[in-house]
Amino acid sequence: MDSSQDKNLPATERKLQKARTDGQAARSRDLSHLAILGMGAVVLLVLAPWFIELLQRAMHRQLVFDAAVVHSPNAMLERLQAMVGTGLAASLLFALLTSTAVLCSTVLAGGWIFSFKPITPQFNRLNPLSGFANLFSKQQMTNVAKMVLMSSILSYVAWKYMRTSIEQIAMLVLQPSAVALREAGQWIASGMGLLLLVIFLFAVVDVPLQAFFFKSRLKMSHEEVKQEHKDADGNPQIKGKIRQKQREIADRASVANVPKADFVVMNPTHYAVALRYDEASMGAPQVVSKGTDLLAFRIRELARQHDVPVLQSPMLARALYAHAELDQPIPAQLYTAVAQILAYVYRVKAALRGEGRMPDEQPDPQVPPELDPHSPQARKAGRW
Repeated sequence: MDSSQDKNLPATERKLQKARTDGQAARSRDLSHLAILGMGAVVLLVLAPWFIELLQRAMHRQLVFDAAVVHSPNAMLERLQAMVGTGLAASLLFALLTSTAVLCSTVLAGGWIFSFKPITPQFNRLNPLSGFANLFSKQQMTNVAKMVLMSSILSYVAWKYMRTSIEQIAMLVLQPSAVALREAGQWIASGMGLLLLVIFLFAVVDVPLQAFFFKSRLKMSHEEVKQEHKDADGNPQIKGKIRQKQREIADRASVANVPKADFVVMNPTHYAVALRYDEASMGAPQVVSKGTDLLAFRIRELARQHDVPVLQSPMLARALYAHAELDQPIPAQLYTAVAQILAYVYRVKAALRGEGRMPDEQPDPQVPPELDPHSPQARKAGRW
């Protein structure tokens, strides 16, 4: 196998995000076990006295009989329903608290993921060969070894604890009932604390271990990384066409700005560029609309409808269309050429207001040849 196919590169952010979308994340079973047992122990320690007292009162009510109860069998069913309701309420409360603890531990280990992908039918999982291979994967074998080790340590701790305290527990039969029950409860709580400590230590190791295995499963080869970058960047030809379409859409949308322009400069048949300059807010003239062919004719028609001067300057029109962006200052190389046209437009408008004489003729602005896409210099430089 080619070394480029070896999956030894860490997963990219895109692949990690896709895995989360598919409902995959690092999960620790030991952390979930710790959450269930820990919350269960806390609930029993905190709520057991209250629940035992409640159960005693309920049993007292159930075991008190009088003539009315004896002659009314339905009363016994009502008492039974009350007892069942009490037991169900306690069980639901216990289940709700432990489930909440499991949910919090799961989110803590791998983050919150909302996806239906893990529960959707996937018939490829029915392949017995792949399932058999998964039984002997590195992660599965590690999990089995970890479970065997934890079970052995738990068994040893439980045996050691019971061996050292069995005589003390046996002597409880000689104590009053209340004292014996309290001592037995403390004995059970201490034993549960030791077992939870063992599980906690395993969970501390298991959480980063599962994160390591999760990232190892998502490792990528060089070819996969290259393909992902290619997919993310897209085909250059397709991206070029998309950019061209975006420019065309932007150019069409900019037609609405033509009435705001100070003048329009055109190549007689193919290019039209509308410019605007405001000394108070602009450092340089800006292109507010531009287009070619039919769009150029539309710009010219709108300009004439709104009395915006339309001037013929083929080289300047082509250079502005090629190098000036919409609503952005024109290139510095075209300042002089645009200034000549702009000064001419201002003199024409002043003459129309009766504030001066009409200028003799339109100036022919000097445009750097390399900025004209139709010039030989620009073609030789490979710009167009």
